[in-house]
Amino acid sequence: QVQLVESGGGLVQAGGSLRLPCAASGRTISSAAMGWFRQPPGKEREFVAALSSSAHYTYYADSVKGRFTISRDNAKNTVYLQMNSLRPGDTGVYYCAITWSYGGSYYSTAVYIYWGQGTQVTVSS
Repeated sequence: QVQLVESGGGLVQAGGSLRLPCAASGRTISSAAMGWFRQPPGKEREFVAALSSSAHYTYYADSVKGRFTISRDNAKNTVYLQMNSLRPGDTGVYYCAITWSYGGSYYSTAVYIYWGQGTQVTVSS
């Protein structure tokens, strides 16, 4: 059983930054692909960013390219989402997810096996 715990969310003004850690336990993440998704108020969960199992490839939603960065620290078994130049449209609950499956798209929720409980990010204008 793998547990993922997100933290670092909060209230921030537009233009500000936040870093969201997602700490994993129960299994090493060094061979896993990791993803971040968010769920804006009243909307469905959407893809934000993903990191391949090798950590050589990153994937981002068009809306966050150039502003968000996903990274991984294998020693801490933690994946991070650095969010800069935040906008009110970035508001939502942010979830991290993990998979050891290589047969699907990292952009899809269906490929991920375990999910965290989410952390709220609110960006005020």
